[in-house]
Amino acid sequence: MIDKPRVIDLEEIPGVGQETAKKLREAGFSTIEAIAVASPSELCTISGISESSAIRIIQHARKLANIGGFESGDKVLERRKNVRKIKTGSSSLDNLLCGGVETQAITELFGEFGSGKTQICHQLAVNVQLSEKEGGLEGSAIIIDTENTFRPERIIQMAEAKGLDPNGALKNIFVAQAYNSNHQMLLVDNARELAEKLKNEGKPVKLLVVDSLMSHFRAEYIGRGTLADRQQKLNRHLHDLMKFGEIYNAAIVVTNQVMAKPDVMYGDPTKPVGGHIIAHTATYRIYLKKGRGDIRIARLIDSPHLPEGEAIFKITERGVEDTKNK
Repeated sequence: MIDKPRVIDLEEIPGVGQETAKKLREAGFSTIEAIAVASPSELCTISGISESSAIRIIQHARKLANIGGFESGDKVLERRKNVRKIKTGSSSLDNLLCGGVETQAITELFGEFGSGKTQICHQLAVNVQLSEKEGGLEGSAIIIDTENTFRPERIIQMAEAKGLDPNGALKNIFVAQAYNSNHQMLLVDNARELAEKLKNEGKPVKLLVVDSLMSHFRAEYIGRGTLADRQQKLNRHLHDLMKFGEIYNAAIVVTNQVMAKPDVMYGDPTKPVGGHIIAHTATYRIYLKKGRGDIRIARLIDSPHLPEGEAIFKITERGVEDTKNK
């Protein structure tokens, strides 16, 4: 069964009355977890309360949500038991990720066009709706689409292959098209509001996809003079995504573009864009490459605890699958 923690109302936070709770909810802080991971300046700027009050509220929220402070390694291990995995459809790819795409983590998929990034995102949006026994989390999916790549027709194909009602599968996937980087960041805030609504309706959001992460940032910030501003903004965006994953125990999957480094004389010159900000923030980094026909190759290049390795899978009309010779 999916973990269902007790919901604590904002009014239960010491020092938060009905008026303050109303201000916080209007500012988008509808849960104690959202308040616990906020900064005092963020809280007082958006909700209009004083900084000293914001500090006290955050401290109390962290105690109620059991966030912050030191804890022993065995307790961290116990908390990690709440982490779930979404299967990809390929046992080879799942084994590479030690069971599938992990919740409370950012998984980055990067590669050239046609390497399967968007296809995997579509597949995960379907698979997350399956039961845990079938490799899903019985949840909903949110997709922030920056390149107009979401195709409901593809969802129908994949849902039918999994034995799901195609119309029902589409109703559990919520898509928003981002028109620029500011809008893209705002949609993460909107995703929080939607996640609260869906949680109350018994359809918890267990997957948030950004396809693709760098498209707008790359187009809007041109030249070295804008690099610092872009990276600062990108850093905030990634941390907002990570907060979402931690608050809702959801998997965060982002796709990323690549560039060729002409100074690389040996080896693969293809590198993901976004620089060190993405490299340090993404929990898992997967490099996708095209093989012959429908064959794709996934290489895990970074993980906190998993070794580097490769997986071979295929993308067919049915979706992400194992190769025949596996």
